[in-house]
Amino acid sequence: MIPFYRKSLLALAALAMFNANIRAEVSLPAVFTDNMVLQQKSNVPVWGWGTASETLKIVGSWATQDTVKVEVAPDGSWKTTLPTASAGGPYTLQVMGSSTRTLRNVMLGEVWLCSGQSNMEWKASYGLVNKDQEIADATYPDIRFFTAKLRGALQPQNNCEGQWEVCSPEVMSQTSAIAYFFGRQLYKTLQVPVGLIVSAWGGTPAEVWVPQEKIEQHPALCANKPTQSYPWWPIESGRLYNQMIHPFMPYRIAGTIWYQGESNQDRYRTYHAVMKELIESWRKGFGTEFPFYFVQIAPHTYGAKDNGPALLREQQELTTTQVTGTGMVVISDLVNDVRNIHPIDKQHVGLRLANMALANDYGLSMKGVYSPTFESITFEKNKAIIRLKHAEEGLLCKQKKITGFKIASADGNWIDATVKIAGNTLVVLAPKLKRPTQVTYCFDEATIGNLFSKEGLPVAPFNSNRKF
Repeated sequence: MIPFYRKSLLALAALAMFNANIRAEVSLPAVFTDNMVLQQKSNVPVWGWGTASETLKIVGSWATQDTVKVEVAPDGSWKTTLPTASAGGPYTLQVMGSSTRTLRNVMLGEVWLCSGQSNMEWKASYGLVNKDQEIADATYPDIRFFTAKLRGALQPQNNCEGQWEVCSPEVMSQTSAIAYFFGRQLYKTLQVPVGLIVSAWGGTPAEVWVPQEKIEQHPALCANKPTQSYPWWPIESGRLYNQMIHPFMPYRIAGTIWYQGESNQDRYRTYHAVMKELIESWRKGFGTEFPFYFVQIAPHTYGAKDNGPALLREQQELTTTQVTGTGMVVISDLVNDVRNIHPIDKQHVGLRLANMALANDYGLSMKGVYSPTFESITFEKNKAIIRLKHAEEGLLCKQKKITGFKIASADGNWIDATVKIAGNTLVVLAPKLKRPTQVTYCFDEATIGNLFSKEGLPVAPFNSNRKF
């Protein structure tokens, strides 16, 4: 018979060995799974958890000679960087210690984060131009999606729910349509694998995507926080940043595309300030000054009382002038029903975002990347001369008469204006108006203009009295 104390010692030893085995299990955050895409030609961050003080080896099969070693910290976390080669695959990624994790079907390519509210979240299955054919044709083994679950958190989290999936008709139909069309254009043009991290939630204000302290420490933003509570989505500052952005940091991304603003039109005054904080905090968290391209909100009959949608679009354009590495696509021509806040032509939205990235970040010579935007105005008697940026090839109207322009006198009298095209400038006439002082173009919530660049992009709405 074994004495009681010896039984106790044996039990403790067995328990210690059991616990050691548990602690030795190497684990990775959800963004590291089979089918993942890692940013090519980079030093990509790799991180996870393991047994304190254990030395791990991380190796990608694209270059086994570049094996990296890292020691697990006392708190059980570890983090390192691993060099990646030019685009290609499939490869494996292994993390080896007292246990081994092997990720398979790993590709090297271009990784983009796709975020915002419902127009970014919008799935092809919800409705799309030529929906059935687009879904049926969506077999692209080299395009991969990671779609984050809709969750919020009170504090920044180090993990989330989701997994990488290979693009198929079934997968494409259940994730962001804009992300898909953006990624498809990158893939077809660059011929490299494309990874798309989709983290978007319909109806959410921009503040929920920003670290809470960035809002609370900014007097204007703190005073203008969303206050109306809805049961189906969070409005508290930082909630989605904590659970749907922070867990991905510092995964190496090539850039971000963003479609949001509809839920901020009633608080438009601080939208640029919110976006500046969002972009800067995301860039800091991901550790790169990545490009940030966004969609100007489309014409829609909000029923706003103070012209908030137009003023929010102005704030969006302001961001492109104040924050480096940003760009805005205009989609007013892609709306066939201003009563629908979700235009179903997502193909051209994704295409325009992709063309901006291809021109700016991949060195391709492309025409028609930027919509014409207001640059300056001068007045001569009863006419105004407007110069536009990004209209070097000239302007055109697809109808007999240019619409959407209004002109005002010093006493605030507004009338519809007659407009003539002169190269990349516009002559705005008002025969019945003396001493005009201000011109607007489609500067309300739902007017769709008919003025385009020669390359076919719509002129962005503007107010000539803006302050930037």
